[in-house]
Amino acid sequence: MADTKREIERKYESDESGLPDLTGVAGVATVIDKGVAELDAVYYDTLDERLAAASITLRRRTGGSDAGWHLKFPVSSGVRDEIRAPLSDTLPDELAGLVRSRVRAAELVPLVRLLSTRAVSELLDADGRLLAEASVDAVVAERLTEKGRTAQWSEIEVELADDGDPAFLDKVEKKLRKAGVRPSDSPSKLARALQETAPAKGKKAKKDGKGDKGGKGGKPAEAEGPGEPVTPVDHVLVYVRAQRDAIVELDPAVRRDVFDSVHSMRVATRRLRSTFKSFGKVLDRAITDPIGEELKWLAGELGVDRDQEVLTDRLTEALDALPESLVTGPVHARLRAWSRKDGGTGPRTELIEALDGPRYLELLETLDAVIADPPLLKAAHGDPEKVITKAIRKDFAKVAALVEEALAQPPGADRDLAMHEARKKTKRTRYAAEAARPLLGKAAKALVKDMKSLQSVLGEHQDSVMAREALRDLAHQAHAAPGESAFTYGLLYGREERRAELAEAELPGEWKRISADMPF
Repeated sequence: MADTKREIERKYESDESGLPDLTGVAGVATVIDKGVAELDAVYYDTLDERLAAASITLRRRTGGSDAGWHLKFPVSSGVRDEIRAPLSDTLPDELAGLVRSRVRAAELVPLVRLLSTRAVSELLDADGRLLAEASVDAVVAERLTEKGRTAQWSEIEVELADDGDPAFLDKVEKKLRKAGVRPSDSPSKLARALQETAPAKGKKAKKDGKGDKGGKGGKPAEAEGPGEPVTPVDHVLVYVRAQRDAIVELDPAVRRDVFDSVHSMRVATRRLRSTFKSFGKVLDRAITDPIGEELKWLAGELGVDRDQEVLTDRLTEALDALPESLVTGPVHARLRAWSRKDGGTGPRTELIEALDGPRYLELLETLDAVIADPPLLKAAHGDPEKVITKAIRKDFAKVAALVEEALAQPPGADRDLAMHEARKKTKRTRYAAEAARPLLGKAAKALVKDMKSLQSVLGEHQDSVMAREALRDLAHQAHAAPGESAFTYGLLYGREERRAELAEAELPGEWKRISADMPF
């Protein structure tokens, strides 16, 4: 079973003179010499270095106190999440899954070997509590692929103790700088090793850690054109690329069940689908519509238990707000049982299976291919402002028609449906405006804000519709149980009706304001 550790560290150049005296650092009472460790780490990547391009490191290390497999994902400068698995001869399946969105069908191979002689010191406070670990590493790097070279250097590494204050590292750095030590130019040992051990013939093509990976056949996508977007398709592809990147980058977090990762990945799929539809005069929908269907499938896999969780939270919050005297029968227990009817380990297992399956990986490959070689229509080369503004106006007109339809309907199922459809079109218009912000500036920003506001009103109404359906279901279950009262479910139903009425009452004024402010 893998475990995760937040790693906060800084690296410095060393002239092999050892670690400067750090006893003068504020808060440090003692510096303890912990001796020397011999570390042997083999780093794995694809031959075209897809993990390195994303600043992800995967290694198998022996020696030291944490021998095993280590997978590191960047969080911010100097901060990484390290996922560890026990030492084994082959890469554990769990770690293999966490890099699958990057690697796809390509093979992970031993790319670089680092042999490090590490002299370790612990920085302790007056109570003997560990503040940080400082080490001096003498490193020998060897490229394991054909025509690779070797390199060696010495560096100082300072890693913050678990739950430590990152500001402490500033104090250590101040002391090191006074001693003539400077921060390393390389973000990691691997980055430096890849640069310094690359085959001589490849030195000119310096990697910048960016760009598309995983085009057709598992090969890198073609390089993008230089400069700022100049045509409609340039602007659209910037947004498409950002959502593709979000899916790929969120994949490991979804697998690790990181908070809000499933929702964020689902939103990225929706943004992509909406963008393909909104800008159907730019990118040929004969090509993008099938991709949209696959994105809809992925969103469905991601939403198997997400919608249930959101609805459960709403009902639980409403139930908790009731006085105990109005809660009759085992309402809390029934709600918990209901919330698990589509939940538990089943849907999560199915989601991971979907992410490991060929359909998902093919979708990622197809997105890469569309970005690398977009299916252009005539408008793709037109005037950017005219083309994109026209697309936004068309989406907004659909919202307007549905809102007007909803306002013309009496309360009931027809109004509920019109408001729900208006909500979906509002999201599409919002996403189109998001894509247009770099081009249209304040006008697009204002429309995004208005669509978020309208989406909130319509969303509150739809959530009430779904909550009432669930409450009817719960009430029927309670009614069928011997001696159990359905009173509380009816009370909650009435409150949900009131919330829907308030949303419906708010809609006319909100729509009047938005219509008057429409910037296009």
